[in-house]
Amino acid sequence: MDKQKRYSDYNTYLRRLFGQRVQKITIDAGLSCPNRDGTLSRKGCIYCNQKGSGTGMAARGISITDQIRAGRTAMVKKYKAKKFLAYFQSYTNTYTTCERMKQMYDEALACEGMVGLAIGTRPDCIDGQKLDLIQSYTDRYLVWLEYGLQSAHDSTLELINRGHGFRQFADAVEMTSGRGINICAHVILGLPGETRKMMLETASILAGTGVNGVKIHLLYVIKGTILDRMWQKGEYTPMEQQEYVDIVCDFLELLPENIIIQRITGDPHSDELRAPEWAVRYRQTFNMIQHTLEKRDSFQGMRYKG
Repeated sequence: MDKQKRYSDYNTYLRRLFGQRVQKITIDAGLSCPNRDGTLSRKGCIYCNQKGSGTGMAARGISITDQIRAGRTAMVKKYKAKKFLAYFQSYTNTYTTCERMKQMYDEALACEGMVGLAIGTRPDCIDGQKLDLIQSYTDRYLVWLEYGLQSAHDSTLELINRGHGFRQFADAVEMTSGRGINICAHVILGLPGETRKMMLETASILAGTGVNGVKIHLLYVIKGTILDRMWQKGEYTPMEQQEYVDIVCDFLELLPENIIIQRITGDPHSDELRAPEWAVRYRQTFNMIQHTLEKRDSFQGMRYKG
């Protein structure tokens, strides 16, 4: 754990592994989602827009290789980075055939400076054959499989039209464990109907699942989503900034310190954001979390009961 930051942050973890800064390059592989294509639903999760949390580059005909080249140029210029992870972010990146998955991953890893894979997916879009394929990269590369969970409460998952329950997440984690694949869980704080108690129950439950990492997101309202319509009707109110900061600190205290915190807040595009306005002030929120942990003399794992 980074004693200065008071939690186990992702950049420090990567520096320890590779001896230098490593940057993720986000990739849109042009896949879909069972919650969008009619398999489960055509509405998607209530907070997700048509780009599926991605860049939309695949729809513009930009290849994986060209996306990585552009991303690498930007990361070299901004961070002087020389090593990179291919992050398949948009939609569900195991929602295709194993042949297509292999083609995607091989194309990305053939690019200069790539040292690993990060694969964003859903827990209901994985099976033994797909895990065998992903596992085959672990002897040469760092591999993270990122499962969207959002909440450990089935009532919330139903309300946000997630299309799966917590049991499917737990089963996916169990199937993935022991393969040399690092497991990251995505959670969202501030989901409709969720109390502080419920959010912290998600932290306590995750602490016992054996995941290796967690991404903590703020729920913000994006234009054109179901959540946008709810917000405009007064059916949803976003969290205040200090409220979010306090719950993040509470959340971290309940996670064991060996869990890597890959993200600690959201980072929306300002042209897509409806609310809350403060969500675009990523650095300010980050600093407030740091300040609150210091003020409390608090740290990740402080209230973890293993």
